[in-house]
Amino acid sequence: MAVKDKIVYQIYPKSFQDSNHDGWGDIRGVISRLDYLQELGINYIWFNPMVVSPQRDNGYDVADYRSFDPRYGTMEDFEELVSEAKKRGIDIMFDMVFNHTSTEHEWFKRALAGEEKYKNYYIWKKGKGPGVPPNNWQSKFAGSAWEYVEKFDEWYLHLFDVTQADLDWTNPEVRKECADIVNYWRSKGVHGFRFDVINLISKRSYEDDPNNYDGRQFYTDGPKEHEYLKELNLNSFGQDEEHLTVGEMSSTTIENCVQYAGKDCSELDMVFSFHHLKVDYKNQMKWELQPMDFMALKRLLSTWQVKMQEADAWNALFWNCHDQPRSISRFGNDKEYHKESGKMLAAALHMMRGTPYVYQGEEFGMTNACFTDISQYVDVESTNIYDVLLKQGKTKEEVLHILQERSRDNARTPMQWDDSENGGFSDVKPWLQSADSYKKINVANALKDPDSIFYFYQKLIKMRKEMPVVQEGLFIPLLEDHEKVFAYERKLNDESLICINNFFSEETEISLPLQDYEIILSNYQESALSDNMKLRPYETIIACRKQN
Repeated sequence: MAVKDKIVYQIYPKSFQDSNHDGWGDIRGVISRLDYLQELGINYIWFNPMVVSPQRDNGYDVADYRSFDPRYGTMEDFEELVSEAKKRGIDIMFDMVFNHTSTEHEWFKRALAGEEKYKNYYIWKKGKGPGVPPNNWQSKFAGSAWEYVEKFDEWYLHLFDVTQADLDWTNPEVRKECADIVNYWRSKGVHGFRFDVINLISKRSYEDDPNNYDGRQFYTDGPKEHEYLKELNLNSFGQDEEHLTVGEMSSTTIENCVQYAGKDCSELDMVFSFHHLKVDYKNQMKWELQPMDFMALKRLLSTWQVKMQEADAWNALFWNCHDQPRSISRFGNDKEYHKESGKMLAAALHMMRGTPYVYQGEEFGMTNACFTDISQYVDVESTNIYDVLLKQGKTKEEVLHILQERSRDNARTPMQWDDSENGGFSDVKPWLQSADSYKKINVANALKDPDSIFYFYQKLIKMRKEMPVVQEGLFIPLLEDHEKVFAYERKLNDESLICINNFFSEETEISLPLQDYEIILSNYQESALSDNMKLRPYETIIACRKQN
């Protein structure tokens, strides 16, 4: 399927719109907001998992791949959603969590009951000794990545929560089950698939991590990864052009991604990579804070653009998702320059080579929640790390500050539709507390303001749909040594587009030959071009070469 003119909008369904007064977002709530999404101009809605789950990890602990959690609605509700979205030119993308299942899944229950067929669906190993796990790998949610089952005198692997047992992809029956699940949802009208941490499915070996870390070098981008993805693609899609696939790639490499998402690779249409979202990690550790390393950010963005381009492979472009803090609070200035920095981040991303993803609320500038007490947090990763960091000697205040900057709950607070109670998300207490910012930052206010972040996103989306240079043009880095500005050219034949972005609260000067260009979009009134010019705080300028 052609992807170069598409825009994907991510919905975290628990937090989008409650329609039945239970504080939990649902399918009918999404149906009620489709006109809003059509106005924005998106092509796909990507839904985080809505299937049956104990919700230990907000649906990424799947207990039944083929049935909706009743809190979201029914299959009939979903069929209506597919139909109504299609009327508005919108397709559906589903999240497929195939690295692991919930321990509440029937497969795992039958494994625990001793059924050899299902025990072989998971990864079991003998310990090194009594009470000692097979290796020293750490779960991404803290603690050992292994859980002991006395009945078998064996340990099962869980790279994530203890209730998320890793599937054994060396088992062809597991691979067939996953292809069958994809085909089941295709039969229900789903045309897009996002594969969760899909590059972890091929484990390389099970030795100790010499750095006493999480062992990722032994299970990331493993030796059978490309073979498994090609098989899944063949068995799920074949020659069907009506699909779009994206893989979430954890700690991956460009070398692997050019194979995952190369034009003729038969694996995936595009990939998510996260390197650019670690530039404020001290020593690459999520829970250690440091200011954004802007030069590293520029280098990573440009390198992935250029290297993927050289291999004719395709990027998924994003600042935000359900696992990341809000970009406007992280890389922008959500107080003094809320509107300017929100627009700048949008332009910097949307004019690049790849398919842009908009995460719910990003399009009007939703911010981090800044909760002040651990009782306000729901995310298992956040509550686990709170205890871990306290045990490491950090004060309660220090840990809460880290969570205010890093917690996944920052992205998961309810959608802010208006200034009514709970931001118009629900008329009862939501599953997760709303951010206080909803009183000012909401959809209703954005739609009333012609200069809002929302309408800026709408213009960017329209440009991608209408301008071949944005869809197809080469990415060429500019001002690579500038310490405050990220700039690049998109070039297609005689067409040239330049995107210039000041990432800071201070004015800065640039020098570029711009006499033949004219501004087509900016986040300041009365912007003007010159070969030597001063950029205002968070100023963004998109300019095209004048036509003769």
